[in-house]
Amino acid sequence: MNLKSIKNKPSFKIATNIYVVILTVFVIWMLFFDENSYLTHREFNKEIEELEIWIDYHKNKIDKDKKTIKKLQDSLQLERYAREKYLMKKEDEDIYIIEFDTLQK
Repeated sequence: MNLKSIKNKPSFKIATNIYVVILTVFVIWMLFFDENSYLTHREFNKEIEELEIWIDYHKNKIDKDKKTIKKLQDSLQLERYAREKYLMKKEDEDIYIIEFDTLQK
C-alpha cells in the first residue's frame, strides 16, 4: 500500500476534509473543554437533583411540624407532649423510671 492508494480511498477523503476536521474539533471542544460542556451540565444536573431531594425533605419536615403545632393547640395534647418529650411532671406527681433488662440468660 502506498500513499497514493491511501489518498484515493473515500474514508481518507472524508476524514481529511477541512469541514469534517473543524466540526470534529468543535464537537470535542464543546463536549469536554468548554465551560458549558456536557460534563459540567451533568454535574449541575446531579447537584439539582440533590437540592430537590433536600427541598422535599424539608417540605415534609415543615408539614410534620405544622401538624404537631396544630395538635399542640389543645392543652391536653400540649401536656402530653411535654411529659413525653421533655419528661416534665406536675408538682404533686412522682415519676418512676422502670428499666427492663434486655439481656436474657
